Amino acid sequence: MLQVTKYNASGNDFVIFHDSKKKDRSKLAKILCDRHEGVGADGMVVLTPHKDYDFEWEFYNSDGSTALMCGNATRAVAHYAIEHGISINGKAEFLTGAGVISATVNGVYVVTDMLEPKIINREIVEFDKKWWLIDTGVPHLVTQAEKIEDFFIDEMRELRRKYDANVNIYYLDDDNMKVRTYERGVEDETLACGTGIMASFVKAHSEGKIKDVTAVYPKSGEELYVEYDEGKYKFGGKVSKVFVADITRDIPNNLL
Repeated sequence: MLQVTKYNASGNDFVIFHDSKKKDRSKLAKILCDRHEGVGADGMVVLTPHKDYDFEWEFYNSDGSTALMCGNATRAVAHYAIEHGISINGKAEFLTGAGVISATVNGVYVVTDMLEPKIINREIVEFDKKWWLIDTGVPHLVTQAEKIEDFFIDEMRELRRKYDANVNIYYLDDDNMKVRTYERGVEDETLACGTGIMASFVKAHSEGKIKDVTAVYPKSGEELYVEYDEGKYKFGGKVSKVFVADITRDIPNNLL
């Protein structure tokens, strides 16, 4: 029987478990992430052993595709690793497909040291808006909007397919930022996206429009924060362990 834990991180939800070996679990991810016949989640994360770090992760989107990085998942997984003794002393260091991540866990509040972002293109023009393409572990198109309601799903879907990237708009309100994201693999808007929030922050910060430490509000409405400190980017917020469940559905052994 497979035991999984469901986590929520600012509206992004994940099915998490650990195993002794790596394998392709894309079909299992589609089963468990299904919101009608499975657990229901935006993604599935499996922790496996690594000789140099606390663990290595396998990350799957809800459609079974893989992703190199997910900011909110890093926070949820770090909390899970501390709870299960995979990481100790409130700190987790682990390998993702995009590189090594460090996170600090203080109760339910988790801060991730994000990977160094890469600005790929500052001159994309689509739908009469200027977009930046930024890699924060995965690629994101980002533009500043006049209002946060300027999120048009058909446009987001077209851009996602054209550039094979997540698509974000952000709105600046005094010293705060609001962000909305269309995510690959989920193929819809999600309640939050950590790498999308970071990409939005990078653009606004690079243009001098926002402070080094900024409160950010995704669609879920939960307050998060991002920080730029001497070349390093941090991303913090609360996570919640929703439940632990034994999967009783008949799943072929070759998928586990």
